[in-house]
Amino acid sequence: MIRLLTVLMIMAGLSVPAAAQETAPAAEGAAATEAASDPAGAEEDDDDDDEEEAGGEAAAVYEAKGKFDYGFSGIMARDNRTDLAPLTLASGQPVAGGEYTLKSGGFYRIAINADGSQELALSGGDFFRAIWINEIVINDIEIRPMGVHSIEFDNAGTATISFVAVTPGRYTLSVPGSSGESQQAVFNIQ
Repeated sequence: MIRLLTVLMIMAGLSVPAAAQETAPAAEGAAATEAASDPAGAEEDDDDDDEEEAGGEAAAVYEAKGKFDYGFSGIMARDNRTDLAPLTLASGQPVAGGEYTLKSGGFYRIAINADGSQELALSGGDFFRAIWINEIVINDIEIRPMGVHSIEFDNAGTATISFVAVTPGRYTLSVPGSSGESQQAVFNIQ
């Protein structure tokens, strides 16, 4: 119960405007004077004083001035997500139309479309280790993996990956066993 009251006191102290906090020491002085005149109340207030001291230490939290306002969802909000041009897995077709330039800390979503003309995969362990994958969506099934090395399509379909770019560098997703530049997607994370 004491912990709950402490948390409530801290929250109340943080929500009070600065002008109201300037008058608070005078109010605390009056409360201390009342406690001194009432011995029964003094015992109860001794416990409260410990809580107020702990609350005073917690109230000295400093916020960064340049903090970005991402809203409730933080960086993962839809407003912060950038949809990238889709990748294509088709026999004899280029995987990507060009190189992708991403910013470290940016939230992205990319679709991988396979036409089913051939069993094809995209492999790129280095790329998948350089990003944090939020989810992979396949046929409205959301997968939240700890790690990925490759994605293989046996039939036609679409997989959508949403991720946060983390480690700067140049990374590729390529069709295993192919050596052509058109059979890979290049990602530059800045």
